[in-house]
Amino acid sequence: MLSVAIATCLFAAAASGHAAERETRIPDKAIATAAQLRETALKSELGYRITESLTTEVGPRLAGSEADARAVAWAVAKFKELGFDKVWTEPVTFPKWERRSESAHVVGANAQPLHLTALGGSPAGNVEGEVVRFADLAALEAAPAGSLAGKIAFIDYRMERARDGAGYGPGSRVRSKGPSAAIRAGAIGYLMRSAGTDSHRNPHTGITRFDEGLKPIPSAALAVPDADQLGRLLALGKPVKVKLALDCGWDGTYTSQNVIGEIRGSKKPDEVVVIGGHLDSWDLGTGAIDDGAGVGLTMAAGKLIGDLKQHPARTIRVVAFANEEQGLYGGKAYADAHMKDVAKHQIGAESDFGAGRIYAYSSSAPEHAKAADAQIAQALAPLGIEYVPGQGGPGPDVGPSAEKGMAWARLAQDGTDYFDLHHTPDDTFDKIDPQALAQNVAAYAVFAYLAASADGDFGSGTPPQKPATPPAAKK
Repeated sequence: MLSVAIATCLFAAAASGHAAERETRIPDKAIATAAQLRETALKSELGYRITESLTTEVGPRLAGSEADARAVAWAVAKFKELGFDKVWTEPVTFPKWERRSESAHVVGANAQPLHLTALGGSPAGNVEGEVVRFADLAALEAAPAGSLAGKIAFIDYRMERARDGAGYGPGSRVRSKGPSAAIRAGAIGYLMRSAGTDSHRNPHTGITRFDEGLKPIPSAALAVPDADQLGRLLALGKPVKVKLALDCGWDGTYTSQNVIGEIRGSKKPDEVVVIGGHLDSWDLGTGAIDDGAGVGLTMAAGKLIGDLKQHPARTIRVVAFANEEQGLYGGKAYADAHMKDVAKHQIGAESDFGAGRIYAYSSSAPEHAKAADAQIAQALAPLGIEYVPGQGGPGPDVGPSAEKGMAWARLAQDGTDYFDLHHTPDDTFDKIDPQALAQNVAAYAVFAYLAASADGDFGSGTPPQKPATPPAAKK
């Protein structure tokens, strides 16, 4: 039985005044095949095993590192092993940041170590100074110029847990904007409570930025319990000094690769449906939920579509994007290379929010594609996925292409626990639930197959629609 939302959408589309040749629909035969594909995917361990292979054989994949090159070689080999019809790479060049060592200690009467990690983009440095606590970013930004001379700024903002990751927006801004605010106030160093929702001594890294014209200062994130400890020491009312030592920094440029595999379409092979995840990760864990799972599940979805006796009309293109973590470099390079033919991109979707079950589906489908969009939603419904038209926005690496006019879809994953692990040493393969990952594979396989089988388009090449409240920025 159709849900009220799906039935309403189908009725509205049928009643619209668009010409019949313009209205996008999905053939009944494709709907029947998608149901079989869904059940096959739910029984398959393929996505789980691909993710295991990447995180075990390569491990952490910091952009620009030796492991980055091994990850590219792994992805090329895996696409070929899975039987993709075409496999190639495209160069992505970016500044190279390295982490070598990091430590911090409270000095003086309450001397003790603190667990922290350098923020990506931080310079090296050894500084010692009195710590000044701020409750949030706004409080630090309001600090007068020079008021923190010789001191270390500490933002003690606690991120809130949410299924859609909504708490990460404010938390990530503390990381990206806090260091520059500290510099303007005269600070010699910057500390923050990690942008995370766990209570373990695992600090969360992530990229930071320094505004143009400012001299960068050593900047790091404290593990949540250590931020609590520092806060308690400061609450005693006596000056607290911390010695911060970071050995890290930028070291030239590096050229990595977007790795691309295709399952060739049967009738319109020059038109593509894009799915994928990012191949790089931070270096503290093994990049399982961020984003080994995204690479594994989309590779598996493409492989299962490729195993069908009859391929869909359009080509399925799976992209393992380079260096998402430090600035969406792979996504931007893909958009620059391919969006001249944006109308040949039927639609794109990216998995980059962990390995939790998908609970909602939406897209940028314009009015003439609403009926087909509702058909996709109906095929996803048996997986426990709700149709929420008009909500969300494109994933990070799909975003640059969406800005240039590519249609996008969002398969929203449950991120309730995602920020317990995100950018920490705890982001490891054992945290992935194989049944949840199989549900993701099934959802992406159904979505990609049906979108590639549609009679008509999903709006790529027309002025991009602004999404309703987009999901919290991930990086």
